[in-house]
Amino acid sequence: MGKVLYRKYRSKSLDEIVGQDHITSTLKNAIKSGKISHAYLLTGPRGVGKTSVARILAHEINHITYTDDSTNMDIIEIDAASNRRIDEIRELRDKIHIAPTSLKYKVYIIDEVHMLTKEAFNALLKTLEEPPSHAIFILATTESHKVPETIISRTQRYSFKPLTADSMTGHLQKIAETEKIHISKDAIRLIAEHGDGSFRDSISLLDQVSNLYEHNIEITHVEQLLGIAPSEIIDRITNHLVAGTPQQAIDLMLAITEQGLSIGQLIKQLSEKLRNFLVSDSSPLDSQKIIVYLKALLELQSSSDQFNSFELFLLENSHLTSKPPTLRADSADEPEKKDSMSAIKTSQIKHTEQKVQTNVPIEEDLFKKILTELKKKHNTLYAVMRMTEPKIEESTMILQCHYGFHNKQLNDPKNMDIINKIAKEISNRDIAIKSVLVQKNKTSKTSKQPESATLNTINNIFGGGELLED
Repeated sequence: MGKVLYRKYRSKSLDEIVGQDHITSTLKNAIKSGKISHAYLLTGPRGVGKTSVARILAHEINHITYTDDSTNMDIIEIDAASNRRIDEIRELRDKIHIAPTSLKYKVYIIDEVHMLTKEAFNALLKTLEEPPSHAIFILATTESHKVPETIISRTQRYSFKPLTADSMTGHLQKIAETEKIHISKDAIRLIAEHGDGSFRDSISLLDQVSNLYEHNIEITHVEQLLGIAPSEIIDRITNHLVAGTPQQAIDLMLAITEQGLSIGQLIKQLSEKLRNFLVSDSSPLDSQKIIVYLKALLELQSSSDQFNSFELFLLENSHLTSKPPTLRADSADEPEKKDSMSAIKTSQIKHTEQKVQTNVPIEEDLFKKILTELKKKHNTLYAVMRMTEPKIEESTMILQCHYGFHNKQLNDPKNMDIINKIAKEISNRDIAIKSVLVQKNKTSKTSKQPESATLNTINNIFGGGELLED
């Protein structure tokens, strides 16, 4: 079985480390001059080369060659996530005074050092304060703020930075040429950008896309793998946002979700588009408006109902016209749709537009059908909804509640989302549904005897029909 690419192309020397010249040049000079520290702390995000530098440094200060298969009794790697207790560190402290077996220095590499317990850190501190001359510690962490200052102050700290898209693009291009992977420059660039500055993540994405598509990999293949919307769709949504045509933007959003793409990823892409506007000389929006948009999108990323929240964002933040645009199968937006045929078919967008048309009559038995489906999987919600009285007004179904508890439950975003999805599955279109609280007649025809005060109170909260039903 062949090696995965990120292991195959892992750096074997400080000269091969990508994008961390400020660190590698300093370490090379220190090794050359013989000024070796007794403890190093390597900090930074994941996948930027901390562990590779630690292993390379351990070998180069001992003047031996590093390979993936290198093993030496004097170079000890410890995973702090699995060996975080004080017992492991005490064992290390007891053995550290034993001289190296074959090398000049005995090197301890402690990865994810922030995972050590407080007691383990205290034991490690004692060792760092008075280390034997033959012992060197190399600590690595992605969360330096969790490492005690007393530990940091006794080390030489090197802060790794995320790789730039430009440096990662060039490196991925070299790997693709070596591996004979036929991939376009745009596709390489997208992989580099989506790697979020991580060497390991970017190469893993290249490996994954090359396994799925053997020949002529284009940017659309990478977009499909990553589950992201095509860039032209993001451009069109942005244009509709600026132009004050939110309904067309919503149509595109619906078409994207029908392709199985994530609304969360769509929000992230739109945010990136708007951020680029901030540094653009030809932005269609002023900077203050962009900042308002970005703040709203940032809140959406933590929303429990991103679909409806994003739809509301489009409606609230567009420069709305006095008259909403009329949706037609042959609308003026049709030429624009043809430009993105590779991403979303025109017929699918038309189909979505037809489903969200307004003023379409609601089936009379839709309420009963919704109840039937609710009863199969959502008994509690079914019990609440069956206590309401449905009322059809134009193209909206109004659920009339006689108790505040019922109205509150139905207006809960999670519950309303379930009802909306079931209604959409039944009708094959979006149905406008809302719940309102109405006053119930004081005299109930179904009551055969006066209710007790206690039972009456319970009825007012939970609904008497549900409590009295056998």
